[in-house]
Amino acid sequence: MGKNAALENTSHHGIPEAMGEKLEFNQIYNMDCVAGMTMLPSECVDLIITDPPFAIDFRAQRPNYNRTGSRVLEGYSEVAANDYLDFTRTWMKQAHRVLSTRGSAFIFSGWNNLKDILIAADEIGFITVNHIIWKYQFGVVCKRRFVTSHYHCLFLCKDDKKRKFFNSARFDGTSRDENGGSLRYRDMEDVWVIKREYWHGDKKTPTKLPAALVEKILQYTSEEEDLVLDPFLGSGQVAVVSKMNGRHYIGFEIVNEYFGFARERLDSGHYRLPTDIEEDTSPLSNVEGDG
Repeated sequence: MGKNAALENTSHHGIPEAMGEKLEFNQIYNMDCVAGMTMLPSECVDLIITDPPFAIDFRAQRPNYNRTGSRVLEGYSEVAANDYLDFTRTWMKQAHRVLSTRGSAFIFSGWNNLKDILIAADEIGFITVNHIIWKYQFGVVCKRRFVTSHYHCLFLCKDDKKRKFFNSARFDGTSRDENGGSLRYRDMEDVWVIKREYWHGDKKTPTKLPAALVEKILQYTSEEEDLVLDPFLGSGQVAVVSKMNGRHYIGFEIVNEYFGFARERLDSGHYRLPTDIEEDTSPLSNVEGDG
C-alpha cells in the first residue's frame, strides 16, 4: 500500500489533525511514540523498523564500550525490566493498528527481555514471519559467560498472504558467488552478518543500526513512496536511510538530544556529523563506515 492509497481520506499531508497538532510524513517528532502513533490513522504505514529500549540498564559511556565520551550523546531513555512487558504491549498495540495489511514490522531486541516482545506480539495479533539474527563483528568482553555478539530481529506482519516481499530485490536466481553458490539464497538466510558502523571522531548516539541493515529490510519489504515508521527514532537512522532510498518516513523520539541530532542529519543532508559540519565528507550518498 503506497501512501496515496493509505492516506487518501486524510489531510493534505496524509496525517489528520489531533490534539491541536497536525503531523506530516517526511517529518520527525520530539514526543512519546504512543502519543504520536495515536495521532496516525489506522493502516497508514507500509513498514515499521525500530530498535526499542532493551530494559538492560544501558549506559552509553561505560568504559567497556571503548568510546570517547565527549562525542557520545547522553540521555538514553531506558525502561525498568519489571515494566517492560506492559511498555511493550502499549506501543506494539498502536504499531499494529497503524500498520497496513500489506506491511511488515521489524523489531530489534537483545536476548534479555525478548520473551516480552514475543508475548506482546502474540497477544496483539502479529504474525511472526521470521526470527532473524543480526551477527555483528564484536561484543562486550565477558568473564563469566560467552560474549554476546548478535541482536534478534522479529519480522512480523498482520496478514501473511497480503504482505509485500520482493525476493529478487537484491539478487536474481542466476546470481552466483565466486564458488558458484547462489547469492540470493545466501542473502535470504535468516542470519545476517553485517558489520556495525564506526564513526570515529564524529558525533554519535550510543546505539544505531547500520545503514546496510536498514537498506536490506527496505529493499525486500517495501517500495519507493512507501511510508516507513520508526517509533524509537534515536539517531534518526531509519528515517535517514529511508530518505536515501526514496521512501517517505515518520518517526518519534522522546530524548531531546537524540531528536536534535536526527533532525540535524536530515536537514543538513549529511549522513555523519563531525564537530565542524563544513569538514564532513560523508553526505547521504556515502555511508561507508571508517572502522
